[in-house]
Amino acid sequence: MHYLGIDLGGTNVAAAVVDREGTILGKVSLPTPRTGAEAVADQMAAAARAAAEKAGVPLEQVESVGIGSPGTIEPEQGLIRFWSNLNFVDVPLGGLMEARLHKKIYLENDANAAALGEYAAGAGKGSQSMVAITLGTGVGGGAVLNGKLYTGFNYAGMEVGHFVIEYGGRLCTCGRKGCFEAYCSATALIKRTREVMEEHPDSLLWQLAGSLEGVDGRTPFDAAAQGDAAAGKVIDEYVNYLGCGVASLVNIFQPEVFCIGGGPSAQGETLMAPVRYILNREDYARNSVRRTRLVRAALGNDAGIIGAALLPLFR
Repeated sequence: MHYLGIDLGGTNVAAAVVDREGTILGKVSLPTPRTGAEAVADQMAAAARAAAEKAGVPLEQVESVGIGSPGTIEPEQGLIRFWSNLNFVDVPLGGLMEARLHKKIYLENDANAAALGEYAAGAGKGSQSMVAITLGTGVGGGAVLNGKLYTGFNYAGMEVGHFVIEYGGRLCTCGRKGCFEAYCSATALIKRTREVMEEHPDSLLWQLAGSLEGVDGRTPFDAAAQGDAAAGKVIDEYVNYLGCGVASLVNIFQPEVFCIGGGPSAQGETLMAPVRYILNREDYARNSVRRTRLVRAALGNDAGIIGAALLPLFR
């Protein structure tokens, strides 16, 4: 049986045909139009047909089409309530795509789709429950509990970037203070690195980045690995806040697997080992025989498209 997944982004529309195990059989990426919902739906349909052709699977043999989209989503209505990037307000994307592809359409938030992809075919495969976070521009999250995707009664659950880990702390883009993503997103890591660079003009960070604008998520890790004290301060802060957030989420859900993805996770055990140490210390169930397993995401950018494709299996 074959399923088709579409990952809708502000820059590209990616579509792929996958099998029931989440193996990608054919994938195509096209630029996202910025000329309205109809044009976006046309491009998504074109990508879907091209992916089916590349996979050698007639579209008629595709069971359903799943879509992962940014923004505020109402899955049951196939509706994007709001997405600022493309100025979408109450766009009936499910209906638009059903009219073009004549398939059952499943629509979900992109972070939830990515979490589902990791659960079904990646780092959480074979588990009963998994919580996943992605450290990017913000901090996205998703959860699969007892084999089902958890979205909250109003489809707004798992906005993990906006639980507070420092009361009255840094201002978040949401308008609140002290949110998880204000400390642990890749954006926050870069911002904090720049602040510390200004405090330490002799830091190796300047040599590696060249300028404040040259800082990326790798810069503080690279400098800290070479013994730079200022960079070490940045990484210690970052890891402590990340460990605090992870431990809090584990204490709420006690999932079998906790998965971390996004740019900073590329540091591997340099990041994961100290976070795991904090989790082992702060986990309320630390004396239990069964403990949450902390792992890196395994699917990279394919997680969302695989999860979108397999949505009908986990609703």
